[in-house]
Amino acid sequence: MKLEALKPAKGSTKSKKVIGRGSGSGLGGTSTRGHKGAKSRSGYSKKIGFEGGQMPLQRRIPKFGFKNINRVEYKAINLSDIQNLVDKKQITDFDTTVFANNGLSSKNELIKVLAKGTLSSKVTVKVHAFSNKAKEMIEAQGGTIEKI
Repeated sequence: MKLEALKPAKGSTKSKKVIGRGSGSGLGGTSTRGHKGAKSRSGYSKKIGFEGGQMPLQRRIPKFGFKNINRVEYKAINLSDIQNLVDKKQITDFDTTVFANNGLSSKNELIKVLAKGTLSSKVTVKVHAFSNKAKEMIEAQGGTIEKI
């Protein structure tokens, strides 16, 4: 044991700076808050986006457009995707769980079948929406469609 190797027991010392305990501590008086202003007062909390009185960016930039709160968002699945599943996995009955299990959508998404690509197999599709062309192409191959 050497004198220079001595150190306090673990957890016995505080690493946090203790402020507001009188002027003798060197951290009294204004207690590191500076003089005057909102930040020196108790109860101060900076609002989100506050820029020190300067007009905040969120209020400076121009706003335009229209956001329809009633918009229904669909996950688009093409006929080519359906044909790929028929070719690779020999699936002929399609519904939301089949698309979710094969990574084409998540289980809670609304699905719309679109007519991109070609379809050369007879399939049964049960989803939320179809484009008119996709509907025609599925029925032309002898397949059936069903809206959920």
